[in-house]
Amino acid sequence: MSEIHYQSATELMSLLDAREVGARELLEHFLDRVERHNQAINAIIWQDADRARAEADASDRRRAAGEATGPLDGLPVTVKESFDLAGSPTTWGVPEYRDNVAETDSAVVEKYRAAGAVVFGKTNVPLMLADWQSFNSLHGTCSNPWDLTRTPGGSSGGSAAALAAGLTGLDAGSDIGASIRNPAHYCGVFGHKPTWEIVSGRGQVLPGDHAPTDIAVVGPLARSAADLKLALGLLAGADGPAARGWRLELPPPRKQRLRDYSVGVLLSDPQAEVEQSYQDAIAALAGWLEGEGATVEMGAKPGFSTVEAMEVYTMLLRAATSKRLSDEVMTQSREDLSRLPAEAIAYRRRMLEAQTMLHRDWLRWNDRRHALMAGWEAWFETYDLLLCPAAASPAFPHDQAGERHDRTIIVNGRSQPVVDQLFWAGYPCGYYLPSTVAPIGLAGGLPVGIQIIGRQYDDLTCLHMAGLIEEGYCRFAPPEGY
Repeated sequence: MSEIHYQSATELMSLLDAREVGARELLEHFLDRVERHNQAINAIIWQDADRARAEADASDRRRAAGEATGPLDGLPVTVKESFDLAGSPTTWGVPEYRDNVAETDSAVVEKYRAAGAVVFGKTNVPLMLADWQSFNSLHGTCSNPWDLTRTPGGSSGGSAAALAAGLTGLDAGSDIGASIRNPAHYCGVFGHKPTWEIVSGRGQVLPGDHAPTDIAVVGPLARSAADLKLALGLLAGADGPAARGWRLELPPPRKQRLRDYSVGVLLSDPQAEVEQSYQDAIAALAGWLEGEGATVEMGAKPGFSTVEAMEVYTMLLRAATSKRLSDEVMTQSREDLSRLPAEAIAYRRRMLEAQTMLHRDWLRWNDRRHALMAGWEAWFETYDLLLCPAAASPAFPHDQAGERHDRTIIVNGRSQPVVDQLFWAGYPCGYYLPSTVAPIGLAGGLPVGIQIIGRQYDDLTCLHMAGLIEEGYCRFAPPEGY
């Protein structure tokens, strides 16, 4: 059992199905690791060990009796704090919701449990899921297991940190601004942002919120590409009333062999300059792909301006998240916009304009989005995938002062607004495209990942490329000390 906690979910399921390890035995191993290691990183912030033990025992009984078992039967799993899990608080890190105990499971928890998973805990998030750090006054700060002075990312930071430290077998997060992809990149694990609306977000809401949020998606985090594919197969598909009318059938990977793929590769962009060591890691991957026979074109990207891509995404993102704001905050936003100094960063102006725009204005921004989506479709007629950074740098040091849009990070020795890297978040996300992050090594001693962007509904192509990179180039590697 010494290293079993770093095996992938698919490997753990093989051990469980072969009865080389029991579900209760595996759960106790992970619970023991949480006891020993979680205090340092604060990734898992809620557990129900008694219920989990009962579920693990039931899984063991099913196998002993020769009964049918699910694809995750007996696997210890955690989920992001923002997902409803019956009997647990869903707070999004907001103190006013500390007593908001879920009565039912979210769609994600429901589907994991239907597959036999033992969902034993929930993982840390930032306040309102709105940061690339994961800290809040209810649950404290989550740290990166590779370097406790640095962020694990956000908003699914606890999920990625728990996986990297070997505290769970599988997780699930959500993503509207790289909240799956950013933590996967910072912590050296795998994450998949699905095509918009193929995975139900039911049960990831605060009280009074009912409608799906534009751009936001739900997806898995794991220690292997195969795990992502397994989890996506369980999570994706129609939910609720939609199940009466449609079925999801994702197309297979566009190519089977690495040498048949044609990919564009971006190392950086003026919208969000990338740390040179990270650029070098991506360039090395591109060289390996080319050496394996893939057609690689450096700098290939859709024909529209990245300035426009960033502007449209930011406006639609901040409009989508504005529904959470109180009337008092909205009034303040209008006042702030009227007084905004000319030298304010572009993001600040866009945020305030988006929060206060008329619906007629939103319709026009949405129309511009669809024009850019057509540009992506045209580009994918020539290329199978676009490979690019997931963020501007490896994980940055904790910085909890003030508002996120006022903070900076150091990139290539210069100060950069931390929100600039929303470009790498929104390049696919604002346009409903799937993207997978897979680890590709270290830069400056910290893990970095490659973002693999595919055509709408080509999720399996993204995952296939992640698997090829994992198989031939770079696998998950754990941090020292865990």
